[in-house]
Amino acid sequence: MSFLPTLMVFSRLFGFNGISATTLIVQNLTLWITFVGAIIATRENKLLSLLNPVEIDAKINFNFNFLFSRIITLIVTFLLALSSFYLVNSEYNYANDTLVGIPIWIVQSIMPFGFLFMFFEMLKPFKIKQIIAIIFGFIIFSIIIYFLFHYLNYDFKNNFILWFNLILIITAIFFGAPIFIALGGLALLFFWYDGVPIAAIPVEMYRIVVSPTLPTIPLFTLSGYLLASGGASKRLIEVFKSWFGWIPGGTPVVVTLVCGFFTALTGGSGVTILALGGLLLPMLIAENYPKGFSYGLITVSGSLGLLFPPSLPVIIYGVTAGVPINQIFIGGLIPGFLLILMVSIWGVRQGLIAKVSSSKFNYKTAFNSLWIAKWEVLIPIFILIGIFGGFTTLVEVSAFTVIYVLFIEMFVYKDLHIKNIPNVILDCATLVGGVLIILGVAMGFTSYLVDAQIPILALDWVMENIQSKYVFLLALNILLLFAGCLMDIFSAIIVLVPLIKPMANYFDINPIHLAVIFIANLELGYLTPPVGMNLFLSAYRFDKNMTEIYKSVLPFFVILLFTVLAITYIPMLSLIFLSF
Repeated sequence: MSFLPTLMVFSRLFGFNGISATTLIVQNLTLWITFVGAIIATRENKLLSLLNPVEIDAKINFNFNFLFSRIITLIVTFLLALSSFYLVNSEYNYANDTLVGIPIWIVQSIMPFGFLFMFFEMLKPFKIKQIIAIIFGFIIFSIIIYFLFHYLNYDFKNNFILWFNLILIITAIFFGAPIFIALGGLALLFFWYDGVPIAAIPVEMYRIVVSPTLPTIPLFTLSGYLLASGGASKRLIEVFKSWFGWIPGGTPVVVTLVCGFFTALTGGSGVTILALGGLLLPMLIAENYPKGFSYGLITVSGSLGLLFPPSLPVIIYGVTAGVPINQIFIGGLIPGFLLILMVSIWGVRQGLIAKVSSSKFNYKTAFNSLWIAKWEVLIPIFILIGIFGGFTTLVEVSAFTVIYVLFIEMFVYKDLHIKNIPNVILDCATLVGGVLIILGVAMGFTSYLVDAQIPILALDWVMENIQSKYVFLLALNILLLFAGCLMDIFSAIIVLVPLIKPMANYFDINPIHLAVIFIANLELGYLTPPVGMNLFLSAYRFDKNMTEIYKSVLPFFVILLFTVLAITYIPMLSLIFLSF
């Protein structure tokens, strides 16, 4: 995936034609990465859920909650495999599409087989006797339901099945079932209720996963993982420390900037907290910053940076909403820096209160650290040139970034050894698979919402009950904060954008401004109690209880809340650069 688009870039520079099907190959490779990564995530117990955030290894405990959520997960996963088989079978019988001579149904076959492998991985914790008991219990339950419904009228029977299964799925999610099960299960349930073939779900899943821009997600994420696995984090910390360490509270500023940099590159705030938390916390403690402040700062800083290139949520938003991605990045520059500035100011304040001694600025040390890290500092620059200069496509610049990072970490800095690369790729695939499997099934659920005209009904309700644009913006902020603390940012974008976009058009809200509001709120949602994802990740990383993390984050949350409101109600913050 990295080599082919990079080859296309260099072949154009020298006037040669690259492989003509490069774009299609890379898009379909994304499908395979999605399912291979999801299988690995299932095996490692790292599928994203409300009770078990990504990258946290949950201990298997055979209590009622686990058994209930796992049985629902198994049923939904098997049905998704079945629906994917219908798609592949249809493609085999009726379509003649090929990918470089390979029938497209062979490429798509990873979908049913992927779900089946996930199904069998989920069965592994059970012993043979438990599996037989579960199957027997399910058969008995099905027979009872069949005979009970045999004597009920059609409407009552279908409505009962709908609501009964809806309650089961929602309960399973709060008991620890993966998030993709909620979205996939709801899509299966609603399509069945409306009499639509369940193959519609994998059709939409295939469409979003192989979209032209989505390969940037695994590619940029891999770049971030390669940087984090090398010595980039230490070099960048030295750069920011030498340039900003003279400020009272300079270390919190350094923490904020470094976390923002890594979050933008990896697209996941959780990755930043888990990868850098062990480096940054000792720095703060060594300078006598309170532990509560230090936990809160790292937790909050992990959610900053999602408005900067090459942020994955921005890319997904652009794909979903049909808004130019480069314009969202331009619109997000001032709001993104404003969020970082406000957190930094609070850090400076803490530095003054704690009377932390600051070192004098030494220009030789500053420029020396910048020179040492120059190859990594250049990364955002050539990404910006690639995105905004029109020299390459977004996929090409993400592929080149992988090759570039791999080269400098292995051969220039020599921090990354070839024996470590498979583990880095596996870790990256686990995260990417867990995210993209959610995106795929979320697209199926969104397809149902559109078919059922839910966005139109929601717009009608808003038109009848909300007349003020400013009231709508306030309600939008509340909705997005609520969604951000209950959903991951990727599925929230896929599900909510089609609902909110018509309402924003009705109130004449600029699409770029809406995108910035959306992502800024979801950043804050990561920090919103009781289930903001960064709160879980921070508690896990620093081995602290949730109450302590809540207290540490609260001052930052209030500051960022007012900042997000300013971004919402001052459109020029997002649009000023676009007016030139």
